[in-house]
Amino acid sequence: MKSMNKSFLGASIILAVLSGCASKQAQQPELTLSGVNPANFEVSAENAKPIKLYTLKNSQGMEVCVTNFGGRIVSVMVPDKDGNMKDVVLGFDSIQDYIKYPSDFGASIGRYANRINQGRFTLDGVEYQLPQNNYGHCLHGGPKGFQYRVYKGVQKNDQEVQLTYLAKDGEEGFPGNLQCTVTMKLTDDNAIDIQYEAETDKPTIVNMTNHSYFNLDGDPTTDNSAYLLTLNADNYTPIDSTFMTTGEIATVEGTPMDFRKPTAIGANINQEFEQLKSGNGIDHNWVLNTQGDVTKVCATLESPKTGIVLDVYTNEPGIQVYCGNFLDGTLTGKKGIVYNFRAAVCLETDKYPDTPNKPEWPSALLKPGEKYDSHCIYKFSVRK
Repeated sequence: MKSMNKSFLGASIILAVLSGCASKQAQQPELTLSGVNPANFEVSAENAKPIKLYTLKNSQGMEVCVTNFGGRIVSVMVPDKDGNMKDVVLGFDSIQDYIKYPSDFGASIGRYANRINQGRFTLDGVEYQLPQNNYGHCLHGGPKGFQYRVYKGVQKNDQEVQLTYLAKDGEEGFPGNLQCTVTMKLTDDNAIDIQYEAETDKPTIVNMTNHSYFNLDGDPTTDNSAYLLTLNADNYTPIDSTFMTTGEIATVEGTPMDFRKPTAIGANINQEFEQLKSGNGIDHNWVLNTQGDVTKVCATLESPKTGIVLDVYTNEPGIQVYCGNFLDGTLTGKKGIVYNFRAAVCLETDKYPDTPNKPEWPSALLKPGEKYDSHCIYKFSVRK
């Protein structure tokens, strides 16, 4: 009887321990492949659209995490040349950090991506004044642009999320109620296919883009100097000291702005060249040769270290290349990593900067009855 009591006692202890372990396991958050905790992105409040994290996965094991706060891509997990999965975009671990530290990390930018001179434009004889939030100009739709708005999110299936947002007439100074839809699909050939659509009830301007910061090493402690950049563009739009386009379209021939062949960013970005001084490095729009053909590659970025290759496709006329010149170590991102100078590259497909004030450039005008349609594809592969 004594031995039975001992056995029963021992069994009870084991059961209690196992029960405790199970309880602890149940309490452990289920993280995404990138290590993000979806619970850190869940916010719900009365009379407000809930914020959450949407996780897309394809048959190849690639994973993309998106939050409807700003329509942001939070993480992108892709395989390197050795088959190791790497997170290749900058971002934060929680929605609180996205709110606390204003940034454009991964955001769906609008109503007008890039800059508008002095925050002013005229439409049908009416002058509109927008916020001047960057060197006297309006940048990325103003300080309360779409990147700080909550989209309504619907996950259609394992590989698609649809985000919708109604920008009201007068929001950030822009005319017209603008109904926007951003659809992100993760394809089985490792591409993030982004479709932007919008309709208005009043003439307005629209120019949307994605502002992901790509670090193809999967290691934001490294800079982008070794990355090979290729741009399918013979011309670019020069800027002044306030980052505003001058109206000129200049050839890249014979300048450090020539990336028509794969070129290490570090080989060009620090050259003595007035435009690189004006941009504090590369922060310029290139005039694409692709002429709206979304089947043609407009830009390629490659990490020699990991072999990860990013090809970009678009129906837009331009691409803004920004090399993280203003990252300065003051922001700490996912997994506690500090984001230092030039830790990433942004490839923003869109209209040219300040198009509303330069009528000879491709127009950003949208009228009632018309549909805005912008398409960008980020396709990942590996060079072994």
